[in-house]
Amino acid sequence: MKITLIQFEIAWANPTENIVRAEAAINRSPGSDLYIMPEMFTTGFIMKPKGLAESKDSDSLKWMIKKSKEMNAAICGSIAVEDNGHFYNRMFFVKPDGEVTTYDKSHLFIYGGEGEQYTSGNKRVVVNFRGVNILLEICYDLRFPMWCRNNMDENNNVLYDLIVYSAEWPLARKLAWDTLLSARAIENQCYVAACSCVGADEWGEYFGGSKIIHPYGHVLAEDELNKPSEITGEIDMEQLVKYRTKFPTLKDIIWKKDYC
Repeated sequence: MKITLIQFEIAWANPTENIVRAEAAINRSPGSDLYIMPEMFTTGFIMKPKGLAESKDSDSLKWMIKKSKEMNAAICGSIAVEDNGHFYNRMFFVKPDGEVTTYDKSHLFIYGGEGEQYTSGNKRVVVNFRGVNILLEICYDLRFPMWCRNNMDENNNVLYDLIVYSAEWPLARKLAWDTLLSARAIENQCYVAACSCVGADEWGEYFGGSKIIHPYGHVLAEDELNKPSEITGEIDMEQLVKYRTKFPTLKDIIWKKDYC
């Protein structure tokens, strides 16, 4: 599977402009199977969502559906959404056939006030696309390894092969970003694809740091820091299966039934 991370500077509270920027970036990187956007990629990390959050069937989602079909690729990223009187930091995973899967951010960033404005999601979401099982995660979820923990079902099938992170991760916590992304890949014997943004807003400065990580923990592809860029890399499912067969650590998990 070929993956492209769309790392760009988000125009504050301006979905129209951000769709223009995202579209241009995708067009510069044709041929991928999956395109990943940053967190709240249509508005920036808005903590006063009233009047700014989009509807659950907004023009931004309609663009994702249209662009996914046009590129014959999946497109995902999170958007601030108002749904039935509640606000959600919601990731949309859109397939070329128009199928839409959603994940609502579970771990809200209380330090930044997200927990006061948004409703937390309460379930993990794994979506299958072109033979790859993908766990959907958003930014702060990265800090909670039990929530991300891989596992095996009753038939000894591994639950997921790739974690996707849509994020707005600040420069002040760059070391945590780099360390935790590699840790999630290693401990879960999976690939990790994480997309953040560049620029600055009232919350601070963003450095990018978008990257694709091998299950061994090393980086397969990464951005040029502090610059808008499209980062493309490939994950190899045959290689992943061989690694898990040779070194089957997931079979040794204790308390398997107690994990999420």
